[in-house]
Formats: sequence, structure tokens, C-alpha cells
Amino acid sequence: MSECLITRPGPSFRHLRNDGEPLRHQGAAMKVYILDKFHPAGIELMQQHADVVLWDDPNAAGWHRDADAIMVRMRPLTADDFAKAKGLKVVAKQGVGVNTIDLDAARRHGVTVCNTPGVNSEAVAEMAMALTLAVARRVADFTARIRAGEVVERADALGIELWGRTVGVVGMGNIGTRVARKWRGAFETPLLAYDPLAPANAWGDIPHERVGALDTLLSRADVVTLHLPLTPQTRHLIGAAQLGLMKRDAILINVSRGGIVDEDALYDALQAGRIFGAGLDVFEVEPPTTANRLVSLPNLVATPHAAGSTADTQARSSRLVAEQLLDVMAGKEPLSRVA
Repeated sequence: MSECLITRPGPSFRHLRNDGEPLRHQGAAMKVYILDKFHPAGIELMQQHADVVLWDDPNAAGWHRDADAIMVRMRPLTADDFAKAKGLKVVAKQGVGVNTIDLDAARRHGVTVCNTPGVNSEAVAEMAMALTLAVARRVADFTARIRAGEVVERADALGIELWGRTVGVVGMGNIGTRVARKWRGAFETPLLAYDPLAPANAWGDIPHERVGALDTLLSRADVVTLHLPLTPQTRHLIGAAQLGLMKRDAILINVSRGGIVDEDALYDALQAGRIFGAGLDVFEVEPPTTANRLVSLPNLVATPHAAGSTADTQARSSRLVAEQLLDVMAGKEPLSRVA
């Protein structure tokens, strides 16, 4: 999705009937349940056109009974949900990941599912950079030690400079491309790119070396940054064997999806000092807590799946969710349909 699609003028009232009344379904105002916390921009737009039930309303638990459409962020939707929701026509999902939604079940029940790819790409790319710098310069570790009253001996806690270091980008999509440009522009880094599904001319405007094997990238990169979806093929793509190929002063970054990295293997590698550090915005169980032993390690920087969570992206994405939902209910094709 190009960025022009996320800066559409609004509200346009194109979803209203000619007589100014909201869209209706079988004579009643369209019933929309917003099942996760959303930025007010999307809520306010939806309330102009439909009967809206919010996530904190006790009636939200009974959404299966009469929902014409729902808006979700992280809430899972199972085959049982789609079977129960007889009147459901649309699921509008904030964000790009739809692994929490049973898309096959949605198709079987004739439910349109749309998402919002590209809206938070810049924010996620910035977080990938922030995590890398925080790990390399021990920002979180220093902060924790100072707050604990420790006098830090700087000579015993040296960081790593990133100027001119080799960055390996796994996944050459929208976010990976942005990350690559940032590293190249700000740090003049040599770039290694791995993505077996991308066309041969990908990243033609960025100096890079495309490698045909993940192992090659892992063994040569000083920073390995992951930008790919979670699929059966990518689950635990980075495990003990892959971490063993990385340099001892290498940094691993994951702002994509939990599950791409084998967390047990990463814990062992970080604890043993087999790599310098890691920055994770995503985990296999979210939100991350102290129950996850990774967060106890000083060479891990952790954020709670917050890479795309800025005030700017939340407003744009929330509104785009509402716009697509209304488009579908008005008989139009959404900007990003996944089922």
C-alpha cells in the first residue's frame, strides 16, 4: 500500500445515504462492535455512520448475536467465532498481521476481512533502528544500573559503534526497505539482503548485496534485522543453529512477529555471550513479563509490541480501519482485502 492511501481526506460522509441517514442493514442501523481499544479517530468516524458498541461495554461480549461488522486489533477470531456470528459481514483489522484471524473460516462464511498494511511502516522502521542503537550502546542496561544506585565502570561495559558495520536485512518488503535506507543513509552501512520471494530488481535504488542463503547473511552481518511475517515456514527461522553462525559481537533485532525467533535458543546465546545482544519488540507470549526469562538479561532490550504504536500511526490506522469497513458495507472494495 502506498503512503498516499493513508492520507485520504476525511470525514467525507460518502458512506451516508443521500437523505443523510446512516447506512442500514435490513432496516436497522448497521451494528458495529469495536472489540479492542482504538484511537478515537476511527471510533468517531464509525459513530457517525453506525450503531457502535465499544470494547468496554458489557454488551460487547455478545457481539456474535447481532454484529454486522467488527473492528479488531489483537483479538483472535476463530472458526467458532465465525460460525456463531450469523450476521457478520466484515472484519476490519488494524495492522498488517492477520495470523490471529482464521481466514479460511471467514471465507467459508462469506465474511470480508481487511487490514491496514503500510500505515505504521515508518514507525516500525524507526523502532528497529532505536532497538539496535539501544543494544549497541547498552542504553537500557546503563539506565537500569544507574537507577539501582550502581556506579558503572565504563571501561568494563563498552558498547559498539555501528558506523560502517554490515547490516543484514531479512525480508525485503515495505518495512525492510525503509530500514535499509535508514542504515545506508545515516551510517553508510554495507547492506546484505535476503528474501527468496522478492523480485530480482528489488531495492534497485539502494546499494546492496543480495544473498541467496540465510546462513550467508547470518555469518557476515554485524546487525541482523528481521522484517517478515510469521508463517509455518518462518516459525523459529532463527534457532540455535542460526544463532551459532552469527558473530560474537553481532546484534539481532526482531520487530516482526514473535515466534520467528526461538526464544529458548536466544536466551542461551545471550546468556553465554555468543552474540552481543538482541532487541525484541515481539514475543511468543505477549505482553512480555518477567515470566519470560529473556527480559532478565542485561543484553536484551525489550519493548511490548509497540513498534507501530505512535500517536500518528494510531490515528491514521484507526481511521483507515473504519473507512474500509464502511466501504465494504456500502458495496465498495476495501483498500486492502485479505479474505
